[in-house]
Amino acid sequence: MNKVTVFLFARVRELIGKKTIEITLPDGAKVHDLKKAIVGRYPQTENILLSTLVAINKEYADDEQIVPLNAEIAMFPHVSGGESPTIFIITEEEIDLNDLLKKITLPTTGAACIFAGLVRGVTKRGTPHDTSYLVYEAYEEMATAKLHQIADEIRERWPSIVGIAIVQRLGKLLPGTPTVFVGCSAAHRDTGVFDAASYGINRLKEIVPIWKKEVGLEGAQWVEGDYHPKPGE
Repeated sequence: MNKVTVFLFARVRELIGKKTIEITLPDGAKVHDLKKAIVGRYPQTENILLSTLVAINKEYADDEQIVPLNAEIAMFPHVSGGESPTIFIITEEEIDLNDLLKKITLPTTGAACIFAGLVRGVTKRGTPHDTSYLVYEAYEEMATAKLHQIADEIRERWPSIVGIAIVQRLGKLLPGTPTVFVGCSAAHRDTGVFDAASYGINRLKEIVPIWKKEVGLEGAQWVEGDYHPKPGE
């Protein structure tokens, strides 16, 4: 048997009245089995569990995925949607630019500005050199919190911004691969979407704990910035 601890957030946590619960599953059970077991114990969750997101070891999981032993499981509503869709993702999965743009687009959206960072194969600025690949890593818990902070700062500075998506890729990435996505949407192009997206990527580079190692024919080195965040920033 597989005894798992499930971390609950937002509406799911409120319905159950607990931050964590323990569920015992048979070996080989899938995510839909986990949901069924939770509904059996907490019937009040039945109407929302079908649309509830599940993350296993900090990666999104579908209903057919097997729940591994000793996994870290989290359940929460969609983080995007409603009147102000907001998406924060730190992931090793491929970044789907079109899907992210779709998720911050509402019927009232008339403008969206996106920034997508890519791995350069050739760098001509400074000392010219070729790059074979980059390796990204992050202090993920803190990085996610800082992405939330950046979105809050954007909304404070540009109240007309409706949708925000900030996604950072981790792992080994080859030249031409998108590494980061920052997107902002609004009703019109003159509402600050250009400045907001620019602010988002610049702020990410300043305060989000993400690092990259550049690997090329001449060896490997960690690329560091020169911004020193202030306490509480």
